[in-house]
Amino acid sequence: MAEHRQSKKRRYITWAAAGAVVVAGAGIAAQTSMAATAWPAQKTFTGRAFDTCTAPSLSAMKAWNTGYYGAAAVYIGGKNRGCAQPNLTASWVKSVSSMGWKLIPLYVGAQPPCQKSANPERLTAATAASLGTSDAKDAVAKSAALGIKAGSPVYLDMEPYDITDKACNNAVLTYVRAFDKELRAKTYRAGFYGFTSSSAKAIATATDKTDLPGNLWYALWDGKDTTTTDWPFGKTQFTDHSRAHQYMVNSKETRGGYTLTVDRDAWDAPVAITG
Repeated sequence: MAEHRQSKKRRYITWAAAGAVVVAGAGIAAQTSMAATAWPAQKTFTGRAFDTCTAPSLSAMKAWNTGYYGAAAVYIGGKNRGCAQPNLTASWVKSVSSMGWKLIPLYVGAQPPCQKSANPERLTAATAASLGTSDAKDAVAKSAALGIKAGSPVYLDMEPYDITDKACNNAVLTYVRAFDKELRAKTYRAGFYGFTSSSAKAIATATDKTDLPGNLWYALWDGKDTTTTDWPFGKTQFTDHSRAHQYMVNSKETRGGYTLTVDRDAWDAPVAITG
């Protein structure tokens, strides 16, 4: 995400080193551990969303409620979360939801062992499974504390890494599977944010889909507000309201007198259940 959000320049350096609301039950083909549970109906938003590091003030969210964006991503937790969240409380979630905003919970989990960064939480082959489980428990606890209810998605943020490093990639997939399995055990849906050249590609091209996320939010900064025409993976993958596309980063925008620097997203995927 643009430390979490990194600058666009920094994100490229990292690479080099390594609407309408509908109810659906989509995106569960890979979610093998969901089958035995009665799940709340999925809330899906289709339209334009934004993400920014620190959740904006209520005044800013009110001013930005013009119809251009219909959803906003919020960083609910993770040891690698890069910004303080003075505004992000259960009261804030309730208030912005009452304005009509749809929320996208994002968790900055442990990062790959082969990634060149200064992130405080780094997974290893030995710790991947246990960290995945404990981080998912934390993500669920933080979601619930904010009033983000069971049946909601949590999108795991995985920054770029060298997926040709087999040992590193296997460790990441182990972590993701453990994270997702624990999410689903607590009746939260599994989503994933990653890059089309690395972390998202690792998910989309994995041969074994067991316990991998059913919703994919891909970073491809091509300026195209779509989840279809530039979809870089198999056309039958992540269909039925299970895709999101981060298509522009570090966009400085002013609405109603409030200026925010945001990333733009085309959204057709689950959002939080808060009502």
